[in-house]
Amino acid sequence: MKLQDKSVLITGAGSGLGFETCKILAAAGARVAGFDRDADALAGLAERIGTPLFTHALDVTDEEAVRLAVDRACEEFGAVHAVINCAGVGDAAKTVSRGEVFPSEVWHKVISINLTGTFNMVKYGALAMMRNEPDVETGERGVIVNTSSGAAKHGQMGQAAYAASKAGVLGLTLPVARDLAGDSIRVVAISPGLFDTAMVAGLPDKVRDALVQKMILFPNRMGTGAEFGALVQHIIENSYLNATSIDLDAGARMTNR
Repeated sequence: MKLQDKSVLITGAGSGLGFETCKILAAAGARVAGFDRDADALAGLAERIGTPLFTHALDVTDEEAVRLAVDRACEEFGAVHAVINCAGVGDAAKTVSRGEVFPSEVWHKVISINLTGTFNMVKYGALAMMRNEPDVETGERGVIVNTSSGAAKHGQMGQAAYAASKAGVLGLTLPVARDLAGDSIRVVAISPGLFDTAMVAGLPDKVRDALVQKMILFPNRMGTGAEFGALVQHIIENSYLNATSIDLDAGARMTNR
């Protein structure tokens, strides 16, 4: 599917991978709707990217709010052709630590945002895509790209909720792709490794350098949001990619901690 004049919805658009993906897809000619629960992060997003955008503050765990946000994007653009799920949190805790068990509120928060929130966007985005006429060149009606993580397979200490949520994103890829194949909608997941985002920005340089040296094969650095966004663009434009997950991690393998 060519991106020129296509309508793309991106969650987590206010920062990190979502923000960089907005930049990449807008530069490729897409009409972008940026969603984020942080309204302040969305303020001025169009100026930062340098192109007109539709933005909407959204909590992806609120199903009714997701439905209304997708409807608003359809009203703004006339259609939805791609949904990119980048919203996520990485709150951590050990299963049991100093006699205290993993806090239930942390578990529910991580699962709700990373997994349930992703599926909320998937189902309402797909519903909107089903109204599209098939692309004249490829026959497809839409593309969904979800963000998993290397932690889905190599979760570290304290990442029980995060790893479970991202493994869930991998697990839904094939069945959802099967569900939507008859409607000409593709579904692909990306599993990023160590990326230079807000989740690691607060770490001391020594810690960041140690992570790179211990875990990453080559190139010996963290990934960039631009590299993630470029892969999203390729997935949308390569109509033969479907029902799969792509590791974007420079050969990284997570260590115990």
